[in-house]
Amino acid sequence: MEKMKAWSALGGITPAEKLGNLGVTEGRTLDVRFLDEIARTYGVTVILFFEEDLARTRTFESVQQEFSHAGEFERPYIAVGRFLKFTRENDPSFEHTMRELPLIIEIVTVGETRTKEGGTVPYIAGLMPFLDELDVDAPSPQSGFQ
Repeated sequence: MEKMKAWSALGGITPAEKLGNLGVTEGRTLDVRFLDEIARTYGVTVILFFEEDLARTRTFESVQQEFSHAGEFERPYIAVGRFLKFTRENDPSFEHTMRELPLIIEIVTVGETRTKEGGTVPYIAGLMPFLDELDVDAPSPQSGFQ
């Protein structure tokens, strides 16, 4: 119920307008922890894609349907909260690493998706960086995370 109140309190009518008030717009890059905070605070579904072509050319619903038979960790996408939980459980140094080198996600799509119950929920589709794109010597970008 608190998430619905928080979502309703955001200015704007469409998910793009409401999320834009939080600084989440297509093409922007944001810290994965900030995206997780948005998911937890506002009830937004935040999906991280590992494959660029799927993130850019397909709807989340079509990708979700295509990979519905695959296990959670065998799909080309994962919910931000599950990704962070898995990473924290499997890498004790993860939190320290994130402070030193934030994981920056490119926002590909902002919109609404259908739930299994037939309603809709706002969602953000982000693209994970490829390992060869991570520059550990680069200055830390504006993360959007407080």
